[in-house]
Amino acid sequence: MTTALEDLEHSLQQALSGKVVGLHGAIRALTIAIVGRGHVLIQGAPGLGKTLLSKSLAAALGGSFKRIQGTADLMPSDIIGVHVFDSARGEFVFRPGPLFAEVLLFDEINRAGPKTQSALLEAMEERQVSVDRKNYRLPVAFLVVATQNPGDFEGTYPLPESQLDRFMLRIELSYPARDTELAVLERYGGVAVGAAAGDVAAPAVEAVATSERLAAARACADAIHVADQLRSYVLDIAQATREHPQVALGLSTRGALSLLRAARIEAGLSGADFVRPDDVKAVLPWVVPHRLVLSSEAILEGVSEAAVSQRVADQVAVPR
Repeated sequence: MTTALEDLEHSLQQALSGKVVGLHGAIRALTIAIVGRGHVLIQGAPGLGKTLLSKSLAAALGGSFKRIQGTADLMPSDIIGVHVFDSARGEFVFRPGPLFAEVLLFDEINRAGPKTQSALLEAMEERQVSVDRKNYRLPVAFLVVATQNPGDFEGTYPLPESQLDRFMLRIELSYPARDTELAVLERYGGVAVGAAAGDVAAPAVEAVATSERLAAARACADAIHVADQLRSYVLDIAQATREHPQVALGLSTRGALSLLRAARIEAGLSGADFVRPDDVKAVLPWVVPHRLVLSSEAILEGVSEAAVSQRVADQVAVPR
């Protein structure tokens, strides 16, 4: 019998596969983030479909959608909003910015300056913003889907550790396999695609992740059993990152919570009713690497966060 969790992922896979090709794993990760009420960071070189995937996800979720393009001159007020004088009312009124949407796509977030990046911290964690000593609530379903280019690209500003920790998952997009890329060329190689005539190669994405289906999927995830030994296993992984000689800043408590929540949803998507160590290992590459700050020696040696997190997962004893 298919559960609400499995049904939701199947619907998202079908809806998004009409727009993107060969990203089954990334769509599964996005499903985990949506059910877990977490924000998502999608990283990869330009031209690999990060923006298309994000826009398609927003369409599948329905609700209000806004997009912000990261640039060096982008200011916090450009995304939060400003107070303007209303002559009819004789007072200043707040005009919300694009941040006040249910799904916010922040394209090339690491091209925005540190001041603008920091403006997202309160919004991502508390789902509210503070302007002129007043608090303004964001939509309950507020979700940030951000894309970024690799940090060694020109004109990029590394995201601060505190902001990276607020992204539940980071998805890495690499160059596709040859057969996948051939399928992309076949689908989007026509001259009319994206033109005024409309995108005839790929249909519009249907809003399949309704609030009712999301609520049912989350209830299903909450029913997944987590043994005490499994919680200890997650904490052992977190402690191992903190004590690793090549790591200057290990997994935070928020990161450990994200790892457990993601593993719980992964178990449900696999049809299980309890979390297994394999579920933790399956989601670890999405949850842990972007939260690690490597030591200067490790950076000079060319060690990656992904390699360190994988070594930690291999070394920590698995509960029986």
